[in-house]
Amino acid sequence: MSERKKDWFENENFWAQYSPVLFDAQRWAEAPDVAEGVLRIIGASQERGHERYGLSILDAGCGPGRISVELALRGARVTGVDLIRPFLNAAQESAQDEGVEIDLVQADLRTFRRPGAFDAAVSLYTSFGYCDTVEEDLQILKNVASSLKEGGWFILEMTGREIAVRDFTEGEWFERGGFTVLTEFSVVGAWEGLKSRWMLIDENGRKIDHSFVQRLYSAVELKRLMLASGFVSVEIYGDFDFSPYNEKARTMVLVARA
Repeated sequence: MSERKKDWFENENFWAQYSPVLFDAQRWAEAPDVAEGVLRIIGASQERGHERYGLSILDAGCGPGRISVELALRGARVTGVDLIRPFLNAAQESAQDEGVEIDLVQADLRTFRRPGAFDAAVSLYTSFGYCDTVEEDLQILKNVASSLKEGGWFILEMTGREIAVRDFTEGEWFERGGFTVLTEFSVVGAWEGLKSRWMLIDENGRKIDHSFVQRLYSAVELKRLMLASGFVSVEIYGDFDFSPYNEKARTMVLVARA
């Protein structure tokens, strides 16, 4: 039997090379506010801090643990799931540095399930939409829904098609993470996806070049997909502060209940 061809997002070398750019100092600085926003949404606000303790949260696609660590610092019991071992190692180091414990699991979200195990789940910073098919995305959502307790919360944040259209640019360049970064963007199909090419040039002139496609969902499309996966309700916002998803939205945040 031939070995399954790996998807691009399973390439650990890619993430090792691009991690300083994708998770730069600004992204880490945002993490406390994002964690607070998550807890506000699920009703465990700072004013009622005692409700945070013992709260079990799944970070689906936890990456290097930016949000996992912040949630753990606020008293939640966090399980971080990611395919990429170097990310999980980095998350473990960050947790140890902060004196918190996180259950870190190397697994594919297309197959990971813990029926009825979590009070809440999150998928943040556009960690969703990289699979080849909508059916695979649907399977991820089904697995998350089945892993939640009855009435559990799921918060999914990503770039919606509406924002991608509004903010589209063909490319740009900037300095970040010790690299000169050049980007090129193009539309796939009828705004079904966005192809991104990222070229990194280090101080010695060495170049890394990688392209990938992320599927784009409108807010309503993704809401329908989430309802089809087993969630009983889905609300759409433009940020973690419950602001409307309109022409001024910063991002797309969907809040679902199991």
